[in-house]
Amino acid sequence: MQQLTVEGQQRVSDLSQRYFVSTDAVMTLLQALVNGHGTMAQFYHPELGGGGQWMQGGMTMVGDMFNNGLKAKVDGLCSELSSLLASQPFVPAPASYPSQGGQQQQQGGSGGFGGSPVSLFVPGSGGGSGSWWPGELGVPSSSGSQNNVRYAYFPGARRLAVEVNGRVSVYDTLDHQIGGVSQQQGSGSSVTFTSQYGVVSVLSLPIISGDLAVKQAPIAPPAPAQTPAPAQAPAPAQADASLPRPAPAQEGDIFAAIERLADLRQKGFITEQEFAAKKTELLSRL
Repeated sequence: MQQLTVEGQQRVSDLSQRYFVSTDAVMTLLQALVNGHGTMAQFYHPELGGGGQWMQGGMTMVGDMFNNGLKAKVDGLCSELSSLLASQPFVPAPASYPSQGGQQQQQGGSGGFGGSPVSLFVPGSGGGSGSWWPGELGVPSSSGSQNNVRYAYFPGARRLAVEVNGRVSVYDTLDHQIGGVSQQQGSGSSVTFTSQYGVVSVLSLPIISGDLAVKQAPIAPPAPAQTPAPAQAPAPAQADASLPRPAPAQEGDIFAAIERLADLRQKGFITEQEFAAKKTELLSRL
């Protein structure tokens, strides 16, 4: 397991004294919880009844299955250790390094033991010449790893260093208060973190240095739909000037009406003025 800080060692010692077990038994449960991402533990220790299992909010099993006092002791230890792990910005990678695509590391929260959260684990490489992040960033407040991704958080400098497949990129964390980092498997190795704004993609942070190793290729926006051009009405056929123009369909009726009016005028049924007015009206329709 990653080395404990002084505060972490003190918390393990306090648990050992309160639950009347050895520090080795407490460390066994702590490692089992790290392997179970803080929510479950599978362990073996003589002081804990041999082999056993614990699951958050549910099952507690010990080798001495009828020893209810031992079950209560294991449940209390695991519950307090799980709460303490939940207060860690980062926890060590599980000892077996299982492939957990998208599995979230334990998130920041309110620590147990009735006090403020403490840092259990010594940061990974110490920020010296042997560190994988740029030396000018100093010592991270927390660091961790998952699958092929490592990360280190520097709240004072507002920087997050991320290493993917040996390539390091450094990001400006802006006003985010980072409480956990996770990786999702798949093309692009998507990396997200949690802050007071929820789950945020690392891609949304301004990059300070690096070769954009964790950035995914941008997805091209879909091409706008092409609006079909309105169909043009066919050009009217040009009239052949050599052909006689056809007479309107009502032309014959108009001339017939004028002839009837002339007959009525001749017989005295209408006056000359009425005939002239009606004739003008009919002719205007041609």
